[in-house]
Amino acid sequence: MTEPTTTLKGIDIFQGHLDRDMQVSLLEDLRDVIRVAPLFSPVTASGKPMSVRMTSAGRLGWVSDRNGYRYQDRHPQGTPWPAIPARVLDLWHDLVDPLRAPDCCLVNFYSEGARMGLHQDRDERDFSWPVLSLSLGDDGLFRVGGSQKGGSRASVWLKSGDVLRMGGDARLAFHGVDRIRFRSSRLLPKGGRINLTLRVVG
Repeated sequence: MTEPTTTLKGIDIFQGHLDRDMQVSLLEDLRDVIRVAPLFSPVTASGKPMSVRMTSAGRLGWVSDRNGYRYQDRHPQGTPWPAIPARVLDLWHDLVDPLRAPDCCLVNFYSEGARMGLHQDRDERDFSWPVLSLSLGDDGLFRVGGSQKGGSRASVWLKSGDVLRMGGDARLAFHGVDRIRFRSSRLLPKGGRINLTLRVVG
């Protein structure tokens, strides 16, 4: 199995794991996903709009609205989620598990000024599986703490092509994206950052 280039508070980071050709191919795959399951603008349970837009691929998709945070088998418009692209699955099988496939590939799009506050990924039923995260497009300032609120935090700029694996003691670490460097990458013609997170829901 491929070894990480560095770790940050127990999180494995594979810097530059995706070369330019792979990034372009993945972007084309994602355009196919978004044609079937368009990006939508989620809100929190309190009704506050999130600054990211999102969609999903796989057996289940993650949604957030006034009914709370949850996985469901259909896009908010009522259609099934598209399949996870084969190239994305190959990365999971290489870096996580050769047999078990993820149930969900969450796609987050960060436009200029978008961010993601500190949170835990804990809507899954089985925390023994890592979360695998792929970065495409503009640089994003990733911040991570511990499994409890407060305490020390660390940050790193994730660049296009970086892959991150959150497992073990870091699986429930609080993490988020403070900001992006808009137009720091030429991958997306109009700028922005795409983050894919692959999860086993259980």
